[in-house]
Amino acid sequence: MLPPQTRDLALRLLAHENAAGKTSEPTEFAAFGVCERLRQPLIMLTGVAGFRSLLSRALTLARAEAPSLSAVQVAADGSIQGLDELRPQVDADQVRKAGIILITQLLGLLVRVVGEAVTLQLVTSEILPDFRFLSRSGIPIGFEAIVNEVDSLQGVSARLEKLAEQYPPVTEALMTISGNVLNTATVLAVVAAIKSPKPN
Repeated sequence: MLPPQTRDLALRLLAHENAAGKTSEPTEFAAFGVCERLRQPLIMLTGVAGFRSLLSRALTLARAEAPSLSAVQVAADGSIQGLDELRPQVDADQVRKAGIILITQLLGLLVRVVGEAVTLQLVTSEILPDFRFLSRSGIPIGFEAIVNEVDSLQGVSARLEKLAEQYPPVTEALMTISGNVLNTATVLAVVAAIKSPKPN
């Protein structure tokens, strides 16, 4: 069983992918866009074979809940194939639900393989680099304040990095603190993304 937060984050990723309009695919295919955007950074982390194995396992797990994904395959380079076969067979709502399941399973596997911190860092740097999209989605003022704090923490981290370059005796300590502040900003941003009202 995956924690509810994993599905919540999957919903956020799909909502952002739809809002960003990164591909010409219909919105119900957003999950495959998310997989594609994660492909290169994960290949750098795990290698092509590692990413292909991870995505193939996520697809196998997702098919247990969404048999419509049987038409979808993972190619040798880690890209997803079979979307053309999927279109005429399944309605948009089924594709959307299958996509949520696939991304949820992929995130769950990522957490198990590389840990929660690396997963969150990867997701926020590659998929959700600008948390301002949350406030444009009509979230409550309290969540906008959290997003503003994320910006502030990112600024603190950047300033500490510059100080680290200027003061060699304390470079290592400042870089460690800068990294910790940036990790805190990342976790805070993901908390805001997960806990704010979910997309329809």
